[in-house]
Amino acid sequence: MTREEVANICKAMSDPNRLKVIEMLTQGEKCGCNLLEELQVTQPTLSHHMKVLSDCGLVSSYKDGKWQHYSINCEKFKEYKDYVAAITCCGNHSEGNPSRVCCETKNE
Repeated sequence: MTREEVANICKAMSDPNRLKVIEMLTQGEKCGCNLLEELQVTQPTLSHHMKVLSDCGLVSSYKDGKWQHYSINCEKFKEYKDYVAAITCCGNHSEGNPSRVCCETKNE
């Protein structure tokens, strides 16, 4: 996963309503009508949120009649989680100041 992809996902999930959508979709596929009820937003607002989530690849959708059905793109979400999990802080912490050892090591 590229940094740009990660940045786009972070931007998409920076909105509380989109985060709520992701949380809802972790329970399984949802119809747009269910998302509308839960979020209490207008249909155009929901469409905007879902477009942002779809454009970054986190959400997949298909149309059934007049309703869109949404689900998490598990492969993309796993890639994102793996990327974030790989980010760590310096492994050599001193007890008093966690960042001090890293800085001292660089200066030696």
